Amino acid sequence: MSIQTRRERERAERERLIITAARELAETEGWDAVTTRRLAAEIEYSQPVLYSHFKGKDAIMAAVAVQGFAELAVELSAARGTADGPRETLAAVATAYAAFAERRPALYDAMFTHAVDLPFATPEAPAALQGAFAGLLHAVEPLAGDDDPGLLTETFWSGLHGLVTLMRSGRLPREAHARRLTLLIDRFSPPR
Repeated sequence: MSIQTRRERERAERERLIITAARELAETEGWDAVTTRRLAAEIEYSQPVLYSHFKGKDAIMAAVAVQGFAELAVELSAARGTADGPRETLAAVATAYAAFAERRPALYDAMFTHAVDLPFATPEAPAALQGAFAGLLHAVEPLAGDDDPGLLTETFWSGLHGLVTLMRSGRLPREAHARRLTLLIDRFSPPR
């Protein structure tokens, strides 16, 4: 192995370490606790080493968000694989999306709530973002009929995000969450 290859591997490992530490800290203490000083202490590297990988906290949060979108895409794909029929697929994807947001609140916030410097809804969007959107699109598309599948998917996604966000913030009672998901799914795919 060449010195260059080893250095690239070590750099990638440090980057993974920074992202993992940021995620863990955000999940236990919230994003306000994630600072470059705190991360440097957590991973036992100096702040300049952190800055050699990321411009600052916002860049770290964007990297965390991209990682989250990749994980969400995998979960949505797995949910689609468990369902038979378009309505069941939509329900499985909606349930998986809501469960993801519930299990990983800080990660979800990095992806959807906090401002991050990532292009959304453009061809320049990172592959992970496009993959997560495709996970929703593949569930909505068979139900689109004459509607634009992309716009319908954006609308469905907006509904899911709104339900999840309002419930997490205590503005909607948690007890009725499953019923609200069913109502949303019914509007996009009426029961047979």
